[in-house]
Amino acid sequence: MIHDQLIRAATQILIDHVDELTALDQAIGDGDHGLNMRRGALAIQSKYDELAAQSLNDALKTMGMTCMSTIGGSSGPVFGTLLVTLGKELPAEPQAADLARALDASIKALTRLGKAEVGQKTLLDVLEPVRMLLTTSSEQGAALVARVRQCAFDSAEATAQMDATRGRSSFLGDRALGHVDPGSRSMALIIGAICDVLLAAR
Repeated sequence: MIHDQLIRAATQILIDHVDELTALDQAIGDGDHGLNMRRGALAIQSKYDELAAQSLNDALKTMGMTCMSTIGGSSGPVFGTLLVTLGKELPAEPQAADLARALDASIKALTRLGKAEVGQKTLLDVLEPVRMLLTTSSEQGAALVARVRQCAFDSAEATAQMDATRGRSSFLGDRALGHVDPGSRSMALIIGAICDVLLAAR
């Protein structure tokens, strides 16, 4: 399967959920996360032909740089750094263990970038559980993909019960409790869309 199918799914899901992501960010942030993510997704979609002609690694790097230049706020550097790091770390045809190692490198890069850590109500709270699952699970194939999908969504939902200590939501204190972190929800939507494509191809 060529990676442009994954790119199409991952970007379109953000566009389709712009209102949801906006509402989540209005509750605990600036209210612009949905629009920013849609802007980045549309910018990536405008490069479909270029990305389809590139290797997976180069496509990830191109998308990362596109995010950095088009997505406003902190999301641009965050999602951009994630994609660029994955592009550097992943082999041409990654397996689960390869993805786990690349996610580990990405989590460390994001920690250096934003001084955030797992457990602080950010997208790291989706990436780390997924990384751990890929590292420890004995399942393979469709079963593993399905578990990764569920793990991403469950982990995003779990951020509602976390104290926000990074970003704008940290100023709200207890008022941020009960609200899902928008970046975590975006990350779960992206992972879910990728998993859906992989499952459909099996």
